Amino acid sequence: MDKLILDHAQKIWKEIAQHKTPGDLKLEIELYKKLLNIFNVGEYYYMVFNPPEMTIEYTNQAIQHVLGYLPEEFTLAKLMQIIHPDDLPLFLDFEATVTDFWSKLPPEKVMKYKSRYDYRIRKKNGKYLRILQQIITIQSDEDGAVLRTFVVHTDISHLKKDNKMVLSFIGLEGEPSYVDVKPIRKLEPQKELFTKREKQVLDLMLANKTSNDIAMMLNVSKSTIASHRKNILTKTNTHNVLDLLKLGLEKGWI
Repeated sequence: MDKLILDHAQKIWKEIAQHKTPGDLKLEIELYKKLLNIFNVGEYYYMVFNPPEMTIEYTNQAIQHVLGYLPEEFTLAKLMQIIHPDDLPLFLDFEATVTDFWSKLPPEKVMKYKSRYDYRIRKKNGKYLRILQQIITIQSDEDGAVLRTFVVHTDISHLKKDNKMVLSFIGLEGEPSYVDVKPIRKLEPQKELFTKREKQVLDLMLANKTSNDIAMMLNVSKSTIASHRKNILTKTNTHNVLDLLKLGLEKGWI
């Protein structure tokens, strides 16, 4: 059964790579550090995934703290083995939907989206936790084939208690987002809830930055940031950052 599941997953990932072969891996650590600001909402680890060769090429040391596995233990086969059996069928459906989504994007937009969804995964000690999986393409070719992705797994067990898995495609650089996507269906852009500036403030709020920090980083006044924070909380009918974070995870727009 495990081999059948892995074979099915490999077929999906082969398709997303359009059977292309990537060049040698070059870890651009500074780029990855910048990307981590997008994903960091709890304890996390990250990896580089190679869809054409169906291999996890690099996993950082933080996986040992989060899951208990050494980086060299964390292969694609291991990942498939430790996904909760109740979540695995939808995981595969979501992966097929991700492949379909990327295959329909113009080549110049492949690197302007991140996919995100959550599921349960088994730690080395046998306990399950819920992780938020977020993926962004870091290498593609002129045809739009996805050759390498940057994957972040964040522990959200303390933030999301229900077992509903939510798939979303979050647009970057002004691209529209698709939230709470059902597997393999025609996608309609999600009406943007926040302005571009509010999105910037939201990301920094969720990164635990103070209003003073945000004002300095965005080169605006503290009162302007206070106004943005108020608008964000009003639009989401939340009262604090924790409520905002929980709602974002539930609705899929983080």
